[in-house]
Amino acid sequence: MNRIIKKIKAELESAGIQINGTRPWDVQVKDDRLFEQVVRKGSLGLGEAYMDGWWEAEALDKFFTRVLEAKLEEQFTLKPAYIFEYIKSVITNPQNREKAFEIGDRHYDIGNDLYKIMLDKRMVYTCGYWQKAEMLDEAQQAKLELVCRKIGLQSGQRVLDIGCGWGSFAQYAAEEYGAEVVGITVSKEQVELGRERCKGLPVEIRLQDYREVNEPFDHIVSLGMIEHVGTKNYRTYMETVHRCLDDEGVFLLHTIGSNQSVRTTDPWIEKYIFPNSQLPSIRQLSRAAEGLFVMEDWQNFGVHYDKTLMAWYQNFDAGWDELKSTYSERFYRMWKYYLLSSAGSFRARKNQLWQIVFSKQGIPGGFVPPRYQSKG
Repeated sequence: MNRIIKKIKAELESAGIQINGTRPWDVQVKDDRLFEQVVRKGSLGLGEAYMDGWWEAEALDKFFTRVLEAKLEEQFTLKPAYIFEYIKSVITNPQNREKAFEIGDRHYDIGNDLYKIMLDKRMVYTCGYWQKAEMLDEAQQAKLELVCRKIGLQSGQRVLDIGCGWGSFAQYAAEEYGAEVVGITVSKEQVELGRERCKGLPVEIRLQDYREVNEPFDHIVSLGMIEHVGTKNYRTYMETVHRCLDDEGVFLLHTIGSNQSVRTTDPWIEKYIFPNSQLPSIRQLSRAAEGLFVMEDWQNFGVHYDKTLMAWYQNFDAGWDELKSTYSERFYRMWKYYLLSSAGSFRARKNQLWQIVFSKQGIPGGFVPPRYQSKG
């Protein structure tokens, strides 16, 4: 055990982190079983140990920023959990039609009360655009406006929103631009609340897998959904969009992106937060779109996700008193770990946030990308 502790201590110190130190990012060990579990189970063990209260850090986001900048996670890539997930991704299709609704059941359906407290007033569960924003509500409105500007949305046009969440984009596009929107999601709770929020607008919210859509649209957007599609289905996803998109239309894809092509996700994230998820890479997306689309624009504002996640955590933490009668203390630690470790990953530039604009035949005269334009 002393050898294990010494090894972990040396790795942490290489990232500027001390065990039982006094800085906000230092690790406070509450149970010595932590060390053996991290060596045996890697990041899965680290996350589970935090959920069980075996260790603490005053600023988890800063702890993870240092861990990821020092690439300490590479020490754990050959643990059994990683190997199992990789083998599963090779021999199965974890995002096939039969499993498409699992992410809805296990993540998005856990409680609208949680998301109402955590998110902005429009309930946008994707990265905000903080270019000129100071508050979360402003950043999310700016992002929705940016999307509408990029697709050149006009009154009366019909738009498909793949992975519509609680209808935030659909509501904005209908109210501000007079668009007709069809939103699809695999979450029953999102459908129910989304329909309520969009009542009276030319918006239809459906419980539907993207592969089942076969009808024409002037434009298509997908904000934070392809992370649940999986590499074996990227081509099918792009073919579905191509089939449904008008020849003169624009497709905007908003996604978290990985710096490397992978088949799996972090084992802790897979088990507790986003089952069957996978972050796409530039190569994977470009191969899936090849021969179908012209790539008109590719914008990266991944650093904005750090701010977004910190704002979500602040809302979640401040609203915990309203939630704790429904959710356990272990859930609180799990959700805190999810939000702050994710913030650290974007701050360390391990993950990116891309908005990609595609056309089917090339926009005549070229595409002029708006980076920030306020409405009016």
